[in-house]
Amino acid sequence: MTIRKIFILAFILSLLVGCAGIPAREAVKVDLNLPVGKIEGNHFIGNRFPFKVSAPLHWKITTEIPKFMEELGYDRSGLEESEIFLFNPLTQSNLQIDFTPAGRYSTFSQEMIERLTTTATGSFEEELEEAYGKNVKAEIGPTGPVSLKGVQFAAKKFATYALKGVKREQGWVYGFSEPYQIFILFMILGKEESNDREDIEKILNSFEVISKK
Repeated sequence: MTIRKIFILAFILSLLVGCAGIPAREAVKVDLNLPVGKIEGNHFIGNRFPFKVSAPLHWKITTEIPKFMEELGYDRSGLEESEIFLFNPLTQSNLQIDFTPAGRYSTFSQEMIERLTTTATGSFEEELEEAYGKNVKAEIGPTGPVSLKGVQFAAKKFATYALKGVKREQGWVYGFSEPYQIFILFMILGKEESNDREDIEKILNSFEVISKK
């Protein structure tokens, strides 16, 4: 499953919002020759994009695509869009982060972010059926605002489903912090007695977009 497919409608709609004749910002240039960032222990600070994030001590942080994620159904081309991966090596629960410059004419609000986050559900359900068939049905959770440090607007949504008797929780966070759109995808594979859900919350609480001023 790819970030781009899940959020394709969000990208398209966000480009259509705003006044066509009045740019909301200058065009954003990203130097892809810059290293993604620096990992020190279980802390990451971005270089290409201005953000930082930390993981619990028993999790790992890497800029390389973890091999097991393709086995979980993620498409490699989609994984290559992400800047950083955090995962629990024992349970394979994981989280990935992607930054994308917003279009020059795109404007954002909390209401819009929540609407686009909900819209992405359709793409998720289509991919789920395409990958695993119609017998796999997801229970979709509500869309709600989420607070991320340094982020103006953000919303979160999740879905739960079972594969071969194993429950999965898959979620996505869509946010905007001038001038970037932020996409965070996570999957919880831990057993009921694991703390993976709490660990994901700790990671989100540690996430911060750093002001350049």
